[in-house]
This record gives sequence, structure tokens and C-alpha cells, in this order.
Amino acid sequence: MVFDATFWVAISFIIFFGVLIYLKVPLKINENLNKLISDIKNELNESEKLRKETKVFLDQSQSKLNSASDETKVILDNAKKDADAMVQQMKDKFNKSAEIKKRLTEEKITQMKEQAIKEIKNTSIDIAVTSVEKIIKNTIDKSKLDNIFQKNIDESKEALKKLKSN
Repeated sequence: MVFDATFWVAISFIIFFGVLIYLKVPLKINENLNKLISDIKNELNESEKLRKETKVFLDQSQSKLNSASDETKVILDNAKKDADAMVQQMKDKFNKSAEIKKRLTEEKITQMKEQAIKEIKNTSIDIAVTSVEKIIKNTIDKSKLDNIFQKNIDESKEALKKLKSN
């Protein structure tokens, strides 16, 4: 009996599969594939877990950013209100200061006017007294002059007292 090449190929094929089964190669391949599948599943689960954590972190960060933005607006509004209040206070202080200075200046002007009027009156009185004295010296004798002079001095004193009392 002569065996052709296909027979020997079939026999070697059966022996090859027998050796593979004897050495448990399909079982090892199956174990390796199962291990790879479980590793991939673990990596997928871990990546899903990381994705969820990242989403939670992103949501928290976004809410913090929104609250920080709101807080910034509140701070800016408060700062603007404070600045406006300070400006108003400064305006009020300036206006009060200007009023006080104006009032003091007006009082000073009034005092200066009164002082000038007093000086003019005093000078006028001195001039009048001197003039009357000269006129009297030239026209009246000494005894009459002393009487008139004394009388004028008394009248002037009375007039001055009235002016000072007013």
C-alpha cells in the first residue's frame, strides 16, 4: 500500500493537533486571551471611573469658577459703591470747608470795614478838633478859649462814649 502525500499531510496534521492538545496549547491560548480580555475590561472600567471622576472634578471646577465670577462681580459692585460714597463724602467735606472759609472771609471783611470806619471817624475827629482849636486860638481870647476847649473835650468824650457803646 502506497501512501500518497495527502495521506501523510493528513496524518501530520492530526499528529500536530494531537501534540497541541497534549501540550494544552489551546487552553493556554484561551487563558491568555481571557487574561487579555479581563485586562482590557479592567482598563475600560478604570478609564470609565477616571472619566466620571474627571467629569465630577470639571463640574466642581466650573461651579467654583461661576461662584468666583459672581463673587468678583459682588466685590466690584461693593468697591464701586464704596468709591462713590467716598467721592460724595469728599465733596461734602469740600463744600463744608468752602462754606467755612467763605464765612470767615466775610467776617474778616466786615471787621476790616468796621475798623476802617472807626479809624476814619477818629481821624475826622482829630482833624476837626485841631481845626477848631486853630480857629479858636486865632479868634478868641485865652480864658474863653479854655472854657470852650474844656466844653468841646467833654462833648467829644461823650460822643466817643456813645460811639463805643453802639
